[in-house]
Parts: sequence; C-alpha cells; structure tokens
Amino acid sequence: MSYKISKQPSKAKKDSSISQAQKSAILPIYSRQEVVFCYGKGVYLYDTQGKKYLDFGAGIAVNALGYAHKDFTNALKKQANKLLHISNLYYNTPAIKAANKLAKASNLSKVFFTNSGAEAIEGALKVAKKYAYNKGISHPKIIAFKNSFHGRTLGALSVTGNEGYQKPFKPLLDWVELAEFNDIKSVEEIVAKQDLKKDSKVCAIILEPVQGESGILPAKAKFLRELRHICKSKDILLILDEIQCGMARSGTMFAYQQYGIMPDILTTAKALGCGVPVGAFVLSENVAKNSLTKGEHGSTYGGNPFACAAVCKVFDIFEKEMVLERVNQNAVLLKDALESLKFDFIKEVRSIGLLAGVELDESVKISQVIESARKKGLIILPAGKNTLRFAPPLIIKPKHIKQMQKILESTLKEFA
Repeated sequence: MSYKISKQPSKAKKDSSISQAQKSAILPIYSRQEVVFCYGKGVYLYDTQGKKYLDFGAGIAVNALGYAHKDFTNALKKQANKLLHISNLYYNTPAIKAANKLAKASNLSKVFFTNSGAEAIEGALKVAKKYAYNKGISHPKIIAFKNSFHGRTLGALSVTGNEGYQKPFKPLLDWVELAEFNDIKSVEEIVAKQDLKKDSKVCAIILEPVQGESGILPAKAKFLRELRHICKSKDILLILDEIQCGMARSGTMFAYQQYGIMPDILTTAKALGCGVPVGAFVLSENVAKNSLTKGEHGSTYGGNPFACAAVCKVFDIFEKEMVLERVNQNAVLLKDALESLKFDFIKEVRSIGLLAGVELDESVKISQVIESARKKGLIILPAGKNTLRFAPPLIIKPKHIKQMQKILESTLKEFA
C-alpha cells in the first residue's frame, strides 16, 4: 500500500543553528537538541542543513501518518478555507462526524473533545468526581499507579506516579492513592481500606494499558481483567489512558481491545489528530448519564471544526490504507529487529504493536545512544530510567525497519 506525499522543497534552506538571541523568548523548560527540522516527507525529517533523518519517534507517537501525507494535508487545507473555529454555543459538522467515528471505534457512547491529552485527563477526573458526588460520596479517592504518567497539569500530575515530576509542585490533590502496576493485591488493599471509612470510597481507577514514559511496560491481561472485575463489583469507574498507546499503535484501535475489557472512560490524543492539537475523553452511556451536565465543563477551542476535520480524516485514512493490518505486520518485524541486537548491555526488549522499548543497563547512557543515532540519521526517544523508545509513524515499511536496525546496530557497537 503506497501513500501520497505532498510536494516539498527539493533542498532545505542552508541556514545556521538557532542563535541564543533568537530563542531567548522561549521558556527554557525542555532539554532540546540543537538540530532544527524544517520539513518532513513520509517517514523522514530534514534539518536546516539538508540532512535526512529516519524518524522512529513520530513527534512522541503523534505523527502516525508521517509527514506531508497528501490526503491528510489536503483535508486540512480544505477545512481551513471553510471554517476554523466557532464557539461551543453551536454544533459544527466536523465535530459531529468525528465524535461518531470515535464513539464507534471505541465502542463507547459520548465524546468530549479537548486540545491535548492532559486536558482529556483533567476532564476524566472531573467526570469521576461528579459521578461520585451523585452517589453521595463526600470524600472520593482515585487509585493511580506508581511509575505512571498522565500529564503535567495539576490534576494529571496528581495521578502521575512519579515523585520526580511531582515534588516541586506539592501539595497536589490529596485524593489520590498509588498502587503497584500489575499487582492486583495492592489495588484490593486500597479499596478495602477505603471501604472501612464512612464517606471515603474509591470512585475511579486510572491507568495506562501500556505505561509509556516509564519504559514501555504493558499491563498483564490477567491484571486488567481483575481490575475490570473489581470496578464492576464496586461501581468504580475504570479510566484507561490511551493517549500514547491508542489510535492503532498497539495493533488494535485501542489497546484495551486486545484484553477483552471495556473502560468506563477513555482518554485519547496524540495520533488522534496526527499533528493537529486535539484530544478527547470518551464515556460509556452509564457514565454520561450520571456525571457532567450542562455548564459543568467546557473548552473554548475543544471540538473546533479544524481539529475535528483532522480527526475525521485520520480515521478515514486508517481505514483506506489498512493501517491496522500494516501495524500488525510490521510489529513482528520491529520486535524481531530489536531482539536480534546482541549486546551484553541490553537487558530487555518490550513491545506491543509499533511501540517498543529496549532497556539498557546502567553502563550505557541512553542520552548518548540517542545523540549518536541522531548524528547517523536516526531519531529515537528516551523512556524510563534507561530505555530506548521506538514509536515510528504507522505507515512505515519493512525497508524502514531494516534501515533503523542497521543504524541502531552501528550505534550500539560504539558502546560495546
């Protein structure tokens, strides 16, 4: 299956790196590399010096369709010429279509569009709190998991199980309890402890089916099924954060669909818009009927026609180009390519679909590996304490996996 690429300049402009003066107005909160990308084509990025890079990061799992996908960019141009934004006082056709596509793909009922993944998490937490309020629970608790990551806004940070992210911003929300990931007993203990209290009950459990930032750690099938059972028996909402692992990356449209369970609330973003800022939280019919009502939540830009036109086109292209089938075919090749790397400092290879992690021991710093790979023309990402993360565009071909493997092996030899 071929894909169409929009026309790009034949040569990148040969300008120098961004000077300190030029970037002085940007708040310096990211550890950015000095390379400056000016355009992309297919699965490749090009910097301001004209150098070509194979991208196995996809803007941190965002650019599922790669770069300059002609059908996608044409749809954006068409919508930009019609209507970019109206207020949430009115319906708009792209939002209605996008909501129906997302509800159908997730097998859930009601959609609220946001501008980011963190906003989707914030919305999901509000839904859980309102659901508990309607049940008469005055002090609801939410269970999250150690080493999880859900975003950097205050609510999302409160359910992120990482002390390093949280410490400078404490005290955070005090109604979060942390359990051990893939350990059902730790969850049961927290639920039982709260059940002994009069007005303090667990109202929701939030987790990533695949912990991404902590090093690509998939949940065990038995653990997820047992979580679902606890939630059903106790009327606790199960919130699944698929901001990174969702939208076909795992090999199903959403990762939970591989485990035979359903969430009460789903959060999604990143590849939902393939580069256009958009996220969503999606609710079951029961939760939608028993949580937020008019005036209790909102977003100025959420559900705008431009972003929702992007969502519609993403779903259309995924179907037209059989993206799920391609993900599953290439997932095997990616896993085999990474497992074929024979270096003593590789501790473990973990993968699901086209999301993979290669954990290294402490003798090798992943920052140095990533920098060396970049100089050789390969973009990869960090994750966890010492894990290389691979989240390529979902349109990659077998030849791109072979190219990645060749560059990565050459890079790792420098550290052997």
